[in-house]
Amino acid sequence: MQWNLLGLSFITVFLSELGDKSQLAAIALSGQGQSRKAVFFGTAAALVLTSFLGALAGGAVSEILPTRILKAIAALGFAILGIRLLLPSQEEE
Repeated sequence: MQWNLLGLSFITVFLSELGDKSQLAAIALSGQGQSRKAVFFGTAAALVLTSFLGALAGGAVSEILPTRILKAIAALGFAILGIRLLLPSQEEE
């Protein structure tokens, strides 16, 4: 097992999920529901499943595209998202 990759994956997902909509939904569900354990296991299973699907998709795409191109596409996508968030939308004007 590659422990540094495991640690990097954990830290990245943990930090990106803090304050995310899924965490807010878990807070709302646990406040309404009778069982906090059920909310915990349901949300944990959902995160594990989506992470598993992301890892499968990333592995499949990495077999088609070289890692360098895949990283460039991801960086470009994040840059576009960041620029769009900084620019005022039509609704705000």
